[in-house]
Formats: sequence, structure tokens, C-alpha cells
Amino acid sequence: MSVSYKKLWHLLLDKNMKKKDLATLAGVSIYTMNKLTSDGNVTMEVIEKICTALNCKVDDILEFIKE
Repeated sequence: MSVSYKKLWHLLLDKNMKKKDLATLAGVSIYTMNKLTSDGNVTMEVIEKICTALNCKVDDILEFIKE
């Protein structure tokens, strides 16, 4: 099973935000944002920071994909 962050990118578009804006607001590095862009693995701490910054739930920013 893999993780997709497509929901996150749609949410950023809806909020008229760029990845750099989110990185600053959430306190995560550009390297971490690049990992998210390629659907890479990140820690739950990163997910929590993003959800807090965007005032959303986990299922608003990611989904699990069965392979």
C-alpha cells in the first residue's frame, strides 16, 4: 500500500497557497516538501504540522492507495 498526497496539492490550490508557503507556515523543510511531492514517506510529526497549519484532518491531505 502506498500513500498519495494529491489531496494536499488540491487543498493548497483551493487556499491559493504555494508549497513554499506551506513549508514556512508548517515549519517543515523544502526537502520534506519535495518528499511529499513524490509521494515519499514522511513522519507523523510532519503530517501533524501540516494538518495544524492548514487546520484540517489527515484524510484531507492524504489517501492510501492499494497496489
